[in-house]
Amino acid sequence: MGNRELLIFGAGGFGREVAAWAERASWEGRGVTVLGFIDDHAPTGELNGRAVLTLETAGARHPGAGVIATVGEPRLRERLIGKALEAGLVPAPPLVHPNVEYDPATVEFEEGVVVCAGSLLTVNIRVECHAQINLDCTVGHDAVIGAYATLSPGVHVSGNVTLESHSFLGTGAVTVNGLPGRPLRVGTGAVVGAGAVVTRDVPAGVTVTGIPARARETG
Repeated sequence: MGNRELLIFGAGGFGREVAAWAERASWEGRGVTVLGFIDDHAPTGELNGRAVLTLETAGARHPGAGVIATVGEPRLRERLIGKALEAGLVPAPPLVHPNVEYDPATVEFEEGVVVCAGSLLTVNIRVECHAQINLDCTVGHDAVIGAYATLSPGVHVSGNVTLESHSFLGTGAVTVNGLPGRPLRVGTGAVVGAGAVVTRDVPAGVTVTGIPARARETG
């Protein structure tokens, strides 16, 4: 069987980084062919030797191709995936850099997940649909990375931690361990600032910063 085809929604920096290694990954033993980028706000033509297409053109030329969205903001990523599916594309299988360390028997990746170089995931972990794990992250045992969650470069998630859907962890953020049966939780849509250390649950929709991480004051 031939290679699986991939379109990358977003021609920004992260999209270009993923495109640079995606064809060294594989999906269930099949190779990956990157067809190009989708970006309605970038000039069409070529970027780093790959086609840049509008969504309308991508859907017409490549119906049924797999798609990932390479933007960091979780809600925007969800909207882009929704638009791509409406255009006739399908969620790509998980795209995992070939040097990522994980136990395939106990680590589950759902569709649309991207895991970048240098990351390590230990055991009994679930990474839900369209989550992103950027460069040099670690995820400890019994963790859940929720749908559309974002781990920026250098994030360290300890064992017994649940990152709920659409949560965002900035560069270098750290969580301490939760407990068996009582995981530390970062709530839906919460934001953890760069370099913050999370020592207790973060409520849904709240932004925390600092060491230890505390809710950011407004006003």
